[in-house]
Amino acid sequence: MNSKISKYLNSYTEAAPLAVFRLLFGIMMFVSILRFWLNGWIEKLYLLPKFHFSYYGFAWVKPLGNFTYVIFAICGLAALLVAAGFKYRLAIITFFLSFTYIELMDKTTYLNHYYFISVLSFLMIFLPAGNYFSVDARRNARLRFQKIPRWCVDAVKLMLGIVYFYAGLAKLNSDWLFRAMPLKIWLPSKYDLPFLGDLMQQEWVHYAFSWSGMLYDLFIPFLLLWKRTRILAFAMVVIFHVLTRVLFPIGMFPYIMIVSALIFFSPQFHHRLLQRFSNVFGIKKPIFDTGRLYFPKPQKRKIFRGIVAVFFMIQLLFPWRYLLYPGELFWTEEGFRFSWRVMLMEKAGYAQFKIVDGKTGKRFYVDNSDFLTPFQEKQMSFQPDFILEYAHYLARHFVKDGHQNIEVYVENYVALNGRKSAPYISPEVNLLNFADSFEHKTFILPFNDEIKGL
Repeated sequence: MNSKISKYLNSYTEAAPLAVFRLLFGIMMFVSILRFWLNGWIEKLYLLPKFHFSYYGFAWVKPLGNFTYVIFAICGLAALLVAAGFKYRLAIITFFLSFTYIELMDKTTYLNHYYFISVLSFLMIFLPAGNYFSVDARRNARLRFQKIPRWCVDAVKLMLGIVYFYAGLAKLNSDWLFRAMPLKIWLPSKYDLPFLGDLMQQEWVHYAFSWSGMLYDLFIPFLLLWKRTRILAFAMVVIFHVLTRVLFPIGMFPYIMIVSALIFFSPQFHHRLLQRFSNVFGIKKPIFDTGRLYFPKPQKRKIFRGIVAVFFMIQLLFPWRYLLYPGELFWTEEGFRFSWRVMLMEKAGYAQFKIVDGKTGKRFYVDNSDFLTPFQEKQMSFQPDFILEYAHYLARHFVKDGHQNIEVYVENYVALNGRKSAPYISPEVNLLNFADSFEHKTFILPFNDEIKGL
């Protein structure tokens, strides 16, 4: 077994697929940042809100006023440099740090594909993606390597495979498969779509989408890996992601997944892509075809391999942390984020906060719109860590206003995947008695139903 692993780790392949991936990744990220800027979302999501929800342990990561635009500018510039392969290692580190900072500024904006970009850009720090068809390689002949270790290309394939396969496993639950939830809620709202609007009203379509989505996620990585099914699989990738882009407002993610899937194609395919790119921009591709093997110093190679191995161990195990918590995952959401559970829930909540003087019993109710944007209030109303953080923020605010002996209670109801609204947080619990942590939040009331599956 050790000899097989050693043989694999020391095998080589063409660098072209990783170079194409780097180029397209950088372009897509630049377009994403530019789109975010031009749509005014920087101001709307990060500058206008009075309060920002933080990830546990990252309360220090906050928007920096107008300097927030600088962070986005740095991120966009770094993306262009990654695409060009100019000062690649510095560029990808800068992109990873700036993008992840943006992602951590407000938990309200959490999306699986933001997390995907962060972990993928972290992985790319340890891959020699800038040593072929790059500005660095063009300027310095010593950096030109046509062959790289096979695992460097396979690492990107594995990351994509984890995203898809875990998303498929997450769909193996009774709500998704046997109730067609939440698609049964979402799809009928697309009645105004040309050609598709009437179709979206049919119940059989909701079930067809649910089952086909599950099967697609589970099997698409393997179909892309097998040469005989690769073209068909890529056509499925295009159709699936174009359709999800039409039906749901999920930004650039479908296009990112489409271009990422190209890495499964042969090196010859990527060489043809780069040749066409060379013809358009007048780049002499043959100067990069040196035949040289990328062989870093043994210590560097050992460190990079070790980091990537630990990285994938975390990626494989971290989504299962929800098993450490009691209760229904979709209800408590403890262990839900960062586990590739994509579009599995439709939750709506109502949260009315009550501020009480613990000594006199005097009380008053909070108007959430005084502190939160509509989007923040919506997200807060059904997520327990949001509710707890907001309760502590309210306490600090009213202490500054001169109130004493403050206690904070919430009357909270949540509806999950078409079920009737039910009490969520115990109204008898003073939320200030709890601090945010990774421990189970005992103030969440039980879920009075059952969702079977993973």
